[in-house]
Amino acid sequence: MADYDSDMLANSPDDHRPTYVRHFVVLATMAMAMLLYLDRFCVAFAAEYIREDLNLTQSQMADFLGAFFWSYALAQVPSGWLSDRYGARIMLVVYILSWSLFTALIGAATSFALLLSVRLISGLGQAGAYPTSASVVSKWVPFSNRGMASSLIAFGGRVGGFIAPLLTAFLILVFVPLSTPTELKPKELLHGPRLAAKLAPAESETELAEGITVPGKAGVHIWSLLPGDVRPALIAAANEFRERETALLALKETVKSKPTAKAKKAAQTAAESLEAMELSADDKEQLLAAVNSLLTEPNLYSKQAFENIKLERETRKYVEKAEGGDNLNDLEQRRLNRFLLEAAFRSEIGKLYVKGWRPVMYVYGAAGLLVAGFFWICVRNRPEAHPWANAAECRLISSGRPAGAPSPHGKPGTVPIMALLKSVSMWADCFMQVGTNVGWVFLVLGLPRYLEDVHHVPLLQRGVMSAIPLGVGFVGMLIGGKLTDVLTSRLGVKWGRRGPMMFTRFTAAGAYVICLALSHSATDSIFNSPWAFVIVFSLVAMSTDMGTPAGWAFKQDVGGRYVGSVLGWGNMWGNLGAACSPRIYDYFLGETPTIDDWNNMFLVCMGAFIFAGLCGLLIDATKMIAPPDDEHEDEK
Repeated sequence: MADYDSDMLANSPDDHRPTYVRHFVVLATMAMAMLLYLDRFCVAFAAEYIREDLNLTQSQMADFLGAFFWSYALAQVPSGWLSDRYGARIMLVVYILSWSLFTALIGAATSFALLLSVRLISGLGQAGAYPTSASVVSKWVPFSNRGMASSLIAFGGRVGGFIAPLLTAFLILVFVPLSTPTELKPKELLHGPRLAAKLAPAESETELAEGITVPGKAGVHIWSLLPGDVRPALIAAANEFRERETALLALKETVKSKPTAKAKKAAQTAAESLEAMELSADDKEQLLAAVNSLLTEPNLYSKQAFENIKLERETRKYVEKAEGGDNLNDLEQRRLNRFLLEAAFRSEIGKLYVKGWRPVMYVYGAAGLLVAGFFWICVRNRPEAHPWANAAECRLISSGRPAGAPSPHGKPGTVPIMALLKSVSMWADCFMQVGTNVGWVFLVLGLPRYLEDVHHVPLLQRGVMSAIPLGVGFVGMLIGGKLTDVLTSRLGVKWGRRGPMMFTRFTAAGAYVICLALSHSATDSIFNSPWAFVIVFSLVAMSTDMGTPAGWAFKQDVGGRYVGSVLGWGNMWGNLGAACSPRIYDYFLGETPTIDDWNNMFLVCMGAFIFAGLCGLLIDATKMIAPPDDEHEDEK
């Protein structure tokens, strides 16, 4: 592209009215951010299906979800510097294509090692997205509109995060059509002995301790429909399971009264042994045949037996059709009965929709080709190099920069690491992002599991509820962009950036305090309903997002031609917090969390946001990080 010639541009005939290429550049960057978050968080919603398909533990899933953030964090500065050095246009297209490819390859993973590897590489690809976006904004948007432009791009990310659970749930349904075979395969019998215990009647149920597995209403009803020849084997397996369960409960009581290392080890070993317990090959084959025989049973559904079990929307549709007098065809009857068995035995029978998560990843990977092409067409490294931008637009973009502020143009040298290390503001921003991510990432990694485990919310409704907080975050993102621009014009750049970042973290902490209060309400109270928690989690999302544009604008203010590197440095530390979050959540929640465990998790998130807000007090956007403009040569 030819060098910028200011005299030639000044005399061009279309010099008077600015063109609007900058808006297309922001739009293309928004589309990139939307895909970024869609690909990042679709796996969080599909996590339970991935875990079941590959037979993983919750700890392995925590490692899988955290792996992305480790590579994403550690590659922030290098990828941001590469964009500063070689240009946003080519580097961001490379980033989009690379993370899209490895998102698609997640769908092809057949083991935990492969799953972990492709997720790590996907994080490397995504690492350069936001640092490069900040560099694009600093070069293409006037200073007075940086906050709003940053909020629009971050808004695109939140749109992707909002769409992720909704679209993932929808696509999983699409890829498991009515014609999908419903017969249980051996791998879909997740825990045969526990299933036997939930079916076979106890010999002396009144003497069983609390916590021992016994049939509920659905189990009793289904037992009555099973063939008689399979019952003796199931009774034997159920009795053995209950004996081991009784022994485990006794060990847990010992740990409570005398928590020695030996007692804890014995309880852990007993728990692992119970989870690893299996039926004999013959008994497993018999049980599978018996359960599959129920798929054509017209009387499997009983209103009384399933009255306390939450059913998926699709299941309820078939039930309503049958109760309305319409006959179900064979495929519909089989699908209904499979879903009823899954609902009655959530931890023992695999989900039919497990078959749908892999093709979803392929679809998301293919979408990257479209977004990369759109970005390549719309964006250039600087306004003067764009064939659609006239001289008036170039002057408009460069106007309004405060005196002494570093220029965003020019080819940088090495990463200004010493300036970053010496900046108190930058360290405050880094640690603020650590605290923010520990509290916020719960909304995408923990909320779907919370809604399922505590409130037993069905798949599609769970997708909607998980998406709503991120959707409400849209409002905060747009308000935050305008807020930081207005405050900067009235209070100056110091408090115009610091104020929104600090205040919003404290309001997010307050929302987690409300969560703790709601959890102590009566279980049948409207205040302890899933919708009540969704409203409060929406406040967390809105608060967090309202402060995000100020954070982006701060780094553009102080970064000059090193914006990619500066934003990458801050994001690196923030995403180290995100990388640790799944393990933090797993530490407090474990495999089968209680309400107290979830409350402890809320306390952790509350404390993280308070810490983030205190860090915000130390951020000062008037202290530059980039070296003066006369220390570099203009980009050729």
